[in-house]
Amino acid sequence: MTARPWPARLLLVRHGQSTWNSEHRIQGQLDPPLSDEGRRQAERLGQRIAGRRFAGFYSSDLKRAVETAQAIEAATGLQAEPMAGLREIFLGEWEGLRTDDLAVRFPEAGRAGPTSPTGTWCPVARAQRFSRRASPRRSMRFLGRHSHGDVVVVTHGGVIQIALHRVIGRPSRGLFPFKIQNASISVIERRDGRMVIGGVNDTEHLDPARVAEPGPG
Repeated sequence: MTARPWPARLLLVRHGQSTWNSEHRIQGQLDPPLSDEGRRQAERLGQRIAGRRFAGFYSSDLKRAVETAQAIEAATGLQAEPMAGLREIFLGEWEGLRTDDLAVRFPEAGRAGPTSPTGTWCPVARAQRFSRRASPRRSMRFLGRHSHGDVVVVTHGGVIQIALHRVIGRPSRGLFPFKIQNASISVIERRDGRMVIGGVNDTEHLDPARVAEPGPG
């Protein structure tokens, strides 16, 4: 079976800081907007990639990703195509909770460790069940439209984690070891017929003093 073509590079952009990121509140597929800091981050991101040519530009249709994509549009003149398939993984009854509330309401999560899909761990059973509403495998099918060139995708930390796991050839099983900060860029490249990770969590365009630790969703 012939493999679907992939672009030369896939730039996976995590959205800027949302109002809920700043409150350490779990978002999943809920829809808060960018914070003031998130809008500044998105502008810096747009400036970072302005002047480059891209074969495609896509965004999650959740507000925090759309608003990040709009800042890139303003800097590049490109128009993002919103896609529901690029939404963050669905986290069910966790969504809307603060991370410190999570340990109280779901003590098994508190005992296990950090619960943000952009941090280091997410419970196996819950992650597998909740994420059925947003499958990165399905959401990346659009890449078959592009056999060359760079493609920008504005999405979420959990989606980026799972995409990186696919490249290294193993399922995440609820484990999310990559640090994926707001407005960061991670790169998947095609080399000699295979996919390799070209970079993870690049925040060079942001003020180092204002780069926060990854927040949930």
